[in-house]
Formats: sequence, C-alpha cells, structure tokens
Amino acid sequence: MTTPVAMHMSDGLVNSPTALLFIGIAAVGVAVAAAKARADLDDRTAPMAGLVAAFVFATQMINFPVLPGVSGHLLGGALAAILVGPWVGALCVSIVLVVQALVFADGGLTALGANVTNMALIGTVAGFLVAVALRRFAARGKSALVAVAFIAALVNTVAAALGFVLEFAIGGDAAFSLGGVAATVVGVHVLIGVGEGIITALTVAAVAAVRPDLVYLLRGTQRPLELRERSAA
Repeated sequence: MTTPVAMHMSDGLVNSPTALLFIGIAAVGVAVAAAKARADLDDRTAPMAGLVAAFVFATQMINFPVLPGVSGHLLGGALAAILVGPWVGALCVSIVLVVQALVFADGGLTALGANVTNMALIGTVAGFLVAVALRRFAARGKSALVAVAFIAALVNTVAAALGFVLEFAIGGDAAFSLGGVAATVVGVHVLIGVGEGIITALTVAAVAAVRPDLVYLLRGTQRPLELRERSAA
C-alpha cells in the first residue's frame, strides 16, 4: 500500500463529509478574497493578475523531480501574493485549480475544495505573511528580495502540505498511519518547496528588475525606484 504524497488531491483521499466541509470552506474563502480583491484591482494591476494566473497555470503543468519516483510542481501562492497581493493572488490560484480540475482532470472534483483550501488559501496566506514580515528587508535590494521570495515560497509549500495532513486526519483512510502520512507529505514538500522557492525567487526578481512598482510586496516601502536603480546597476 502506497502512502499518499501528492499535493493535488484526487477523489477518494478523504471521505465525503470531509470533502464537502472543505468545499464549503473554500467557497467562503474565495468569496472573501473576491470581495477584498476589488480594492487591489485597477487598470494597472488587473493585466498583471491575468499574467500571474497564466504563469501559475503554465508552471503547474510542469513537474520537476525531487526524489526517485517523486516529482513536484509550482503551487504559486507565495508568487501570486508577492506580485499582486494575497486577495488577488488567492483568486488567481483558485481559478487555475478550477480550470485544471474541470478541463485537465488534474485533481479530483470532490477534492477541489480541499485543493483550493490548501494551495489557494492556506499556502497563499502563509507565504504572504512571511513576505510581509520581511518586507523591510526585501526592499533593501535585489538579493534581499530574492531571499524573501524564496523563504515565502518554501513556507507556502509546507503550509499547504500541512493543510493536506489536517484534511487527511479528519477524513482520511484509517489504514494509513497519520504520523507516517504527515512525515512523508511534509518531508517531500520541503523538497518541493526548494524548487518552488527557486522558481518564485527568479520570477519575482525578473519582474522587480523591470517594473518594481508592480510588485505588490514593495508598495508602501518607498523603495521600488531605488530597487530598480540597483537592479540596473
């Protein structure tokens, strides 16, 4: 019997009541994000949000190896939150997950609520909170921003994995040891988080080098212009 390790949950990993519970949680979370996102969207940020959603969608379709027989892909929560904010970022990742489930059968339909909760809500919030806590450091220059983006993405991935462990604890198959599932899932996703951190750091650095004013995390730091000058130097 194989221990489940995938972040994209498939149908049957948790029982029906648990799946329904997290469909409800996801629906409420996405509704709140949609209401809050209105304040962050304007003529300048709306196209950026579309680009972020497209980038996350494309990169989630590409798996990278982390262990023999085990691969991972970008979750995108921290990346989206750093570039367009937590509310818009959560919507971007949610849209990607819905499209993947409905069109590409990537992730089960009954598990869609759990997947949205883990990757679009828990992961995005966790990554953004880390990034905000380190915002002053991130504004010091390109290297600092890269480091913050990497750490936020790593935390985002582990937090999303812990969300999976919680859901499995509530309604998972009793044939599996919860401790074994937790150790396997979190251990694998620490490694996936390293890949996620590298992709996130490189992407955020590329955007900041050209248009630091479009990086949501740098708003209010009064340093985006200086960061742009340092990147160009």
